[in-house]
Amino acid sequence: MSSEKVVLTLPDGSSMQTYVMHPKGKPKAGLILFLEVYGITAHIRRCASRFAEEGYLVIVPELFHRTAHAGAEFSYTEFEAAKPHYLALTLPGLEADAKACYDWLKENKVPKIGSVGYCLGGRVSFLANATLPLDAAISYYGRIAPDLLERAKDQHGPLLMFWGGADKGITHELATAAVDAVRAAGKAYTSVVFSQAEHAFNCDDRPSFNAEASEQAWGMSIAFFKKHLG
Repeated sequence: MSSEKVVLTLPDGSSMQTYVMHPKGKPKAGLILFLEVYGITAHIRRCASRFAEEGYLVIVPELFHRTAHAGAEFSYTEFEAAKPHYLALTLPGLEADAKACYDWLKENKVPKIGSVGYCLGGRVSFLANATLPLDAAISYYGRIAPDLLERAKDQHGPLLMFWGGADKGITHELATAAVDAVRAAGKAYTSVVFSQAEHAFNCDDRPSFNAEASEQAWGMSIAFFKKHLG
């Protein structure tokens, strides 16, 4: 496998650096991997590598490119430093970022394209699946409710959602609202709650890491993508 940094130009004239992981041999599909609020951290790079090991061409966009310098990364103890960039995000901007990655994957002639995201990225993965004709999407503990509920009807590919039952930020009520909206829209979905897991249970660099939930979610994610992406 190999990695590289690819810079994409957005319609608004901004430049977005991305982190790309190439699998060995011809990719069987493409993945847009959306990061946590802390940037393309070592954890996110490991996630990209694991998906590349499964044969996927992975592109990770730097979502703060309009307000932060290229390569900006924040410590997990420095949310206040990342917060201004997070608050500056707009839905049109995120949609444009997702489309730029989608177009890049199309240019690289992958047969199918999916998305996966964690926390902030889980929210953006849901948004991307509503904006682009993705073949499948996964959201790890993304804040979908309340403002993205109306986008449930626009979901394209089948959706897999993971939640932490002990998540104090994305509460049971918020997770349930997201699931109910997708169900009411008649879209294909799977929702999994790990009752003892907290927010960010998949990140092995954070105190909230839950090895059991992370391992199970990984197995489900790979099975889901194999079914829908190949």
